[in-house]
Amino acid sequence: MSLPQFYVDDIILCALKEDINYLDVSADYLIPEDQRNDAYFVAKADGVLCGLDVALRTFRLLDDTFTAKVYKKDGDKIQKGDLIAEFSGKTVLLLKGERTALNLLQHMSGIATATARAVELVKGTNAQITDTRKTLPGLRALQKYAVVCGGGKNHRFNLSDGAMLKDNHIDASGGIESAVDTLRGKLGHMVKIEVETRDLDEVREALKAGADIIMLDNMTNDMMREAVKIIDGKAKTEASGGITLDTIAEVAKTGVDIISLGALTHSVQAFDISMKMKK
Repeated sequence: MSLPQFYVDDIILCALKEDINYLDVSADYLIPEDQRNDAYFVAKADGVLCGLDVALRTFRLLDDTFTAKVYKKDGDKIQKGDLIAEFSGKTVLLLKGERTALNLLQHMSGIATATARAVELVKGTNAQITDTRKTLPGLRALQKYAVVCGGGKNHRFNLSDGAMLKDNHIDASGGIESAVDTLRGKLGHMVKIEVETRDLDEVREALKAGADIIMLDNMTNDMMREAVKIIDGKAKTEASGGITLDTIAEVAKTGVDIISLGALTHSVQAFDISMKMKK
């Protein structure tokens, strides 16, 4: 999976403008403009790397003389102390880009690492790990790319990718069957319908209505196990709501096809990577 360079550049430039403004009162007043330095990225923990190209691109957008030697790539498992990349550029510009590059690299690697843990915890079951639309504004593409690097899969990128009838849609439109019938009459043949259900009666209603995917929202494991039996392969099943890495293995054992985790993107812990300047 790769992202368009112009899309990535827009995100980086927005972050740089937020941080640099027009002057760095530390570096600009301290370091000669023509001074050059070598630096490197080093892992401070064990996990999965993601966002290295994005981080290095940050420096290239600032400095057309920037060069790098890369020792790891996105998706690689890395260990504490691993040398990730070495690079060289104008000292002032390395210092100006450091925080933006690290913010993106640490955040994306944190997502990839958390996703890899979730994937490992459900190994041997039918469940696939996906993200959600609970992403940070402006960073969705990078966050969803990081989920893929960690071994997960992407849910919808936006509201055009698929029809999902959540509780508010259902309550506002008169029920599951009428909502699905209305959508079926208007949607193109490429668009699937997912229905969020809150209990087994709604599961039966969604199945009868012909939903392609049935979400089992905030259900107990016993309820999900029963729902999987009721659906019996006639629709994809998705478990969602309140699932953590501590509970995910038991959820997977209920037989659901998909486990979606908002926590992969909305509240993930940054992965510890440092940038060090060589003296």
